[in-house]
Amino acid sequence: MLGLFEPKRFYRDLFDFRRDFDEIFNRMIGATATPGTQTYEELFAPPVGAWTDTEAKKFYLHVAVPGIDPKEVKIELQGNVLTISGERKKIETKKELTYHQREFTYGAFQRMLTLPEGVDAEKLTAEFNNGVLEITAPLAAAALPRRIEIKPALKKAA
Repeated sequence: MLGLFEPKRFYRDLFDFRRDFDEIFNRMIGATATPGTQTYEELFAPPVGAWTDTEAKKFYLHVAVPGIDPKEVKIELQGNVLTISGERKKIETKKELTYHQREFTYGAFQRMLTLPEGVDAEKLTAEFNNGVLEITAPLAAAALPRRIEIKPALKKAA
């Protein structure tokens, strides 16, 4: 009875499905290029994480760009839209190679993010740390939650 179900095969099939799904998704987000001009290895969209910390009164944005020289990354701000662009260049070799696995993605990328209300965009700072672009900015005092005191109603004399 146990021979009918192979756990190793189940997980291998599950991960194969995930890889195939990721490939389809990466093709869809690369749809801005002319169809048929890019391969899977040439589609690159770095993942981002953005959040606000009301205790620290800061906005944080992390962009994972390992393997990219920080000098090759460009950050622009127009209004409240932050644009991060760059390119992960493929290392070309002159000899023919036989690949057994190939999951790295390459190519130019551009991520456009709308900054949340209350971010002081004039005070944005950017640092590159272990392949992660870390962008921070203070939050304006008006954007922070504040407690409103409730006063008791005055009783009117009868």
